[in-house]
Amino acid sequence: MVALVDVRRLIPRTDAVLADPRLTSAQQRLGKPLVLAAVRQAQDQARAGDIEPSAVADTAAAAIPAGAASLTPVINATGVLLHTNLGRAPLSPAARAAVQAAAGCTDLEFDLASGTRGRRGRGMLAALSAAVPDAEAVHVVNNNAAALVLAATALATGREIVVSRGELIEIGDGFRLPALLESTGARIREVGTTNRTTAGDYADAVGPQTGFLLKVHPSNYRIEGFTASASVADLAALGVPVVGDIGSGLLEPHPLLPDEPDAATWLRAGAALVTASGDKLLGGPQAGLLLGRSDLIGQLARHPLARALRVDKLTVAALEATLAGPLSPVAEALAADPAELRDRSERMADRLTAAGVDARSVVAEGAVGGGGAPGVGLPSAAVSLPAALAPVLRAGDAVRRGATPAVVGRIDDGRLLLDLHAVAPADDGVLCAAVLAAAG
Repeated sequence: MVALVDVRRLIPRTDAVLADPRLTSAQQRLGKPLVLAAVRQAQDQARAGDIEPSAVADTAAAAIPAGAASLTPVINATGVLLHTNLGRAPLSPAARAAVQAAAGCTDLEFDLASGTRGRRGRGMLAALSAAVPDAEAVHVVNNNAAALVLAATALATGREIVVSRGELIEIGDGFRLPALLESTGARIREVGTTNRTTAGDYADAVGPQTGFLLKVHPSNYRIEGFTASASVADLAALGVPVVGDIGSGLLEPHPLLPDEPDAATWLRAGAALVTASGDKLLGGPQAGLLLGRSDLIGQLARHPLARALRVDKLTVAALEATLAGPLSPVAEALAADPAELRDRSERMADRLTAAGVDARSVVAEGAVGGGGAPGVGLPSAAVSLPAALAPVLRAGDAVRRGATPAVVGRIDDGRLLLDLHAVAPADDGVLCAAVLAAAG
């Protein structure tokens, strides 16, 4: 009689698998819980008969993620420069290096010369002041919505905020501006109509209960046709503080975006405060910038809510490096030459075609995206591929092992387009390798 061996008795013990040098090294790098989870998953596969018991250590080692966080690096080939779902602006090498330097102990609130407490984020604030000299003072919170909340709380709690009906916007994930402002205890005084609001509409609403006039740039839609709107200068002439939300983070005029408002222009036009985002057209980390009159900025910075909305040391470092350092990837992408984009797409398509992949170079149109300039197209070029490659590029075994990054493109007319407008030229080789791996 042949004795049957229970395969479960052949599965190596957990402590024996964890002693494998590859897994020991991974524990030091990632911590034990992630490694232990990979080992137990491999043991379960062996119990189910999916792998041999002798392959448990190999399977566990292959399943260990590249990093301790679950976020996966992605190549943004959608053609949208500031893709909200992909984290908006990629940081510059200078900003990434600054974040790395700030990861340990720093002089965030310490004066090394005197050995006493120093002003928090003084270098960041100085860099922001230098970038927007029209602002008497500056302050930074954790995002643009927080900047508006702080302004409304400090300047209009129990009072009215006068705003055009055409500027009562909804931002991502269903958050609506009126609800955000009303949560501070302010009252919304709507004026004008959706398509036409004049300075006279604001003037008629101004009274003893007015906290400030709010001018909001609709950065994710356009109203066209029979329209009218009041300028910042028109509103400033009414003698009431004007708070302007430019949204996009554009600090000065940009030749490619002539209709996009910028902080410097609105401040010169008479805005008392301008709020903006750090992670949009500025190209830095998520942050809310407050720029304007020194008395109002001081009032906001001293408000108790300012402590709850302040930025951490990593944001301080990244924002200062973005402001004082070289061009951000977003700025470089905006300035990309369409002819160079076509050359890059043709070279990539030729390389992929030579490897047997159905690839073509095509003309495309990109977009700024969540940062502003709605309706403004950016001449671009893309590599057209079979749509079946889209899910393989987005997620695969190679992604988890860190061999190639995830790639996100867009589907157009039944084909997958990998638009190069938001792809750094240095990543072309990596992108091509990812396509070859997915096709292979």
